[in-house]
Amino acid sequence: MANQIAKFQKYVDLLDEVYKNASTTADLDGDTTLVRMGTNANEIIIPKISMDGLGDYSRNGGYANGSVTMTNETVAFNYDRGRKFSVDAMDNEETAGLAFGKLSSEFLRTKAIPEVDAFRFATYAGTTGISKVAAGATLSTGEEVINAIIVAQNKMDEDEVPAESRILYITPSLLRLAENVDTTKSREVLAEFAKIKKVPQTRFYTAIDLADGKTDDELEGGYSKATAGKDINFMIIEKSAVLQYPKHKVNKAISPEENQTDDSWLFFFREYGLADVEDNKVSGIYLHHKA
Repeated sequence: MANQIAKFQKYVDLLDEVYKNASTTADLDGDTTLVRMGTNANEIIIPKISMDGLGDYSRNGGYANGSVTMTNETVAFNYDRGRKFSVDAMDNEETAGLAFGKLSSEFLRTKAIPEVDAFRFATYAGTTGISKVAAGATLSTGEEVINAIIVAQNKMDEDEVPAESRILYITPSLLRLAENVDTTKSREVLAEFAKIKKVPQTRFYTAIDLADGKTDDELEGGYSKATAGKDINFMIIEKSAVLQYPKHKVNKAISPEENQTDDSWLFFFREYGLADVEDNKVSGIYLHHKA
């Protein structure tokens, strides 16, 4: 049994590597050391601070008294999805144990990770109060893309959003249009971002529907663009504006010897985490979408 556990741990390491390589939103993961678990298992507590501004200094009375308030905000995890797979013992043995490795990596690459990305973008895009284009628009030329990004940057500058930690998420086709505008202006605009991440349109919607994987018409699971959803052209996200805490892990593996129903390995996948926006940092997100 010890060897089985060791082999499974090796696969867990592989899954973590696949996640980091394939996810477009992994850069937004928060520092879990800054939060603590709440009373209930499905929530975390995030510290928040507020303080008074400057007051007049008096040569007679000295400093004006100020106050600092520390509060704790309880936030519930809002993403909990999973799947169970069965791999026949002989299939795994005859492939030198690679059956599960292939299954797990392909599942993460083609199913789990795209859905997590799509869920996060849709959640951030649907948050009340974020900055966004006044009306949806299709960007057809590099100049239009660059000008739209400049408008977004100006808005965030006016809202005093830190520039050094802004990440530009944009579809590959629009990024190529922008990069093909061979001017100093376009290069300078793109160079202002801490990172630029290409996001496939299939993960980039303002709203999505999640299939439950259980009812007759949703057995395949996964996600799809919601009826009211719109294609996103690009989003600018300042990292500290989002509350993104993943608890991505493989829960367990059951060997054929322990499996009471058939001669198969059972593998359980679960994605559990939080994707939300800080109440006082909604200006740290800018959304530009199609009509």
